[in-house]
Amino acid sequence: MRKLARSLGVTAPALYRHYESREKVLHEVVGEAYRTFAQYLYGALEGQSPEERFSMTGRAYLRYALEHPQYYEVLHISPALAGLEELPEEVSAQACAAGQFLVDRVREAIDAGILKQGDAEAVAKTIWAHSHGLVSIYHRGLLRMTEAEFRRFFLESSWQLMWGIGSDEFVRSRDLEAKEAALREVGIEAGVAGE
Repeated sequence: MRKLARSLGVTAPALYRHYESREKVLHEVVGEAYRTFAQYLYGALEGQSPEERFSMTGRAYLRYALEHPQYYEVLHISPALAGLEELPEEVSAQACAAGQFLVDRVREAIDAGILKQGDAEAVAKTIWAHSHGLVSIYHRGLLRMTEAEFRRFFLESSWQLMWGIGSDEFVRSRDLEAKEAALREVGIEAGVAGE
């Protein structure tokens, strides 16, 4: 708490007037990380079709991870490593809601014939593991690429995953030209983001 107070430019007693313990500060930080994540994800509901909502969810995940790397890390640290016995019920509910949102987009994509038939929760975990793995090694500096290069790599890798989990009809309907157009779009977005 003394280190936190120093970094905020206040005294420890002043900090304790707002938070009764270190745990309460951590709960607030994790809660804010989930609230911000939800804002990114729920924007995908503006998509006009299951495919668009599915795609927008993936792009929102990537934007959140790149624009809020510290929050992203907070979301994926175990409570024990943060020195907490468990997360408060409200924060656990936020985590469950974010997970359910991803499962719902996958279920919707399966029902629309975009993804192969399967257990939506298992498929969502596979997609999350792929996305989280890429973001984590990028955040740790193990990929040695610019953010624009990583955005392109992330999308290309996601397309490779889609060739495996996408329905036969979906995969057949997507040719190399569509893939390249999507990659160019990310390149343009990444260029704008880097300016």
